[in-house]
Parts: sequence; C-alpha cells; structure tokens
Amino acid sequence: MPGHRAQTTQLNDGITAVDTEYARPLQDASHLIVEGGRAAFVDTGPNDSVPLLIDALHQQDLDVGDVDYVFLTHIHLDHAGGAGLLMQELPNARCVIHPRGAGHMIDPTKLIAGTEAVYGVEETRAMYGVIQPMEEARCIIADDEQWFDFNGRQLQTLYTEGHALHHYSLNDPASRGVFTGDSFGVSYRELDTAAGAFIFPTSTPTQFDPLAAHESVDLIMGCSPEQIYLTHYSRVRDLERLAVDMHTGIDAYAAMALENRDADDAYTAIAVAMSDYLSTRLRAHGYKGDDEAMHAVLEVDIVLNSKGLVSWLQRLKKQRQ
Repeated sequence: MPGHRAQTTQLNDGITAVDTEYARPLQDASHLIVEGGRAAFVDTGPNDSVPLLIDALHQQDLDVGDVDYVFLTHIHLDHAGGAGLLMQELPNARCVIHPRGAGHMIDPTKLIAGTEAVYGVEETRAMYGVIQPMEEARCIIADDEQWFDFNGRQLQTLYTEGHALHHYSLNDPASRGVFTGDSFGVSYRELDTAAGAFIFPTSTPTQFDPLAAHESVDLIMGCSPEQIYLTHYSRVRDLERLAVDMHTGIDAYAAMALENRDADDAYTAIAVAMSDYLSTRLRAHGYKGDDEAMHAVLEVDIVLNSKGLVSWLQRLKKQRQ
C-alpha cells in the first residue's frame, strides 16, 4: 500500500495509537512509544499493517533504525502476525515475547495451522498473508516481572495468561498505564456512550481460563494505572468501573458456557447467549444505534468468544475424565 498514510491518534507520554486497519477501522491498534528519539512498538497487527507502522514512525520524524523494541503481548495473529515481516524492516530492534510464544514466532508452522483450524485456510491467507519467521537471535524471552530499559524509560512484562498462555501485559509507569493486549478485554470506540467506554472480555480460542482471567485483571489493576492501552481499541480510563465490568463479564461467560454444555449444538446455543448478553448490556449502557450497527461491531467477537468457550468446556471435560 505505497503512499497509504497511517491513521494515528496522539495519546499521552509519547504514545501514539496506530490503526493497523485489520478487519475494519478502529478494530486493532498497534501502539508506538517514543522516548528521547527512540521508538518501540507494542503489538503489530498483520503483515498488511507493516507499511502503516513504518509510516507512523515517519510521522514522528523517526526512521526504521530508531526502533529498539517490538513488544508482543501475545502471538495471536491480529497482534503479532506482521511481527516477522516488521522485524525484517527494523535493523536495530529486538522482539520481546512470552516464553510460550517465542518458538512459534521463530517457526510459525504450528501457529499458522492453529489459525487455519479456527478460520480455514483461505480466510487465514486472506487476512494474514504469509507469516514470516523471526530470527531467534533477535528474540528476547520475557520473564515474569522483568524490567526493560527503553532509553531510560522502564517497561515491565507481567504474565497475564487468562486469555492465552503466551500472554503478558506491559506495565509503563512513566505513562501511569498498562498495555494489556487482550487481558483487559476489548472496548470499541463506536460503542462509547455518555456513560463512557463499554468493555467486555475476549475468550478467543483456545486457551481462555476464567480463573486466570480474573487474576489477570487484578494483576493489571495492581499496577495502579490511570489508563489502559488495549489492542482493541486503545486507551480507556475510568478503570475501577471497567475492572468490575470485566469481572462480571468473565463470570457471565463461564455461566453461559456451563448452562449450555449439554445442548445438542453447544456452539450455537452459546453464541445466542453471548449475543443476547452483550446486546442487553450495551443497551443498558445507553447505546442508541440500531441492531444492525451493533451487530456489525460485535459479530466477530460473538463468534470467536463462543468458539473459545466451547474450547474451555472441552478442556473441562477432559479434566474430569
């Protein structure tokens, strides 16, 4: 997409949200952090996003050689699909990855196969292109609670594994914020109302764990953030309220899964329950748009969340056997 300008939003403390243009506008963000003329990205979007991230650098009067780090909160392809390709463009950067995810970025064969199992081969290729492997020597395996010195700015990786076992959040005390990937849910700006942001958990296949998801929300809030930077979609505040909503949502997801586990078609039953739950909550939050507009935003999450809850039920069944 030569000449295509990145859509960016200047936030606070040297942080810029970059719309990766994955799926639709304002669905998926990479965050660019600039500190004293050096740069770091948090999540990348898919391959098609790479030219946008480089343009976002240029908008800050920076170039590819100015990037020190690429932090991947986890390796789901809407967050990390373009990381291998991006690293080929960044001569000085190192990529910080959870230990359970690093091998899959170095050799993405299994990662691609897992994504194809969810979306199908053709749709996976259409959405993500050819996933590029990453040089092992340029990967840093992130420890839990590890601090990284980014040109004097301290950033800390915290394992938050309720959404995926290969997930960390990035604590940024300088901004009084945390980059949470999917561990603090999703909050689309189209669903904001006079009551503020609307947030809900994401139980995307295949490793959702309600107990760990609760623990992740508590760990993030334990950083005493004033703002959280979500991949879907960017900065939210009013965090005490949103944390309560996240805990309530996690419990509701588990309940709807357990209530429908013996249905003839558990996925369809859970998807109906998920749609009803999110729609009812959103109307109560003051959303005034019509049903078509609402479901245009929520449909993908309803599908993926429901598939993830089916995966969770399957794991519970195996544990009982």
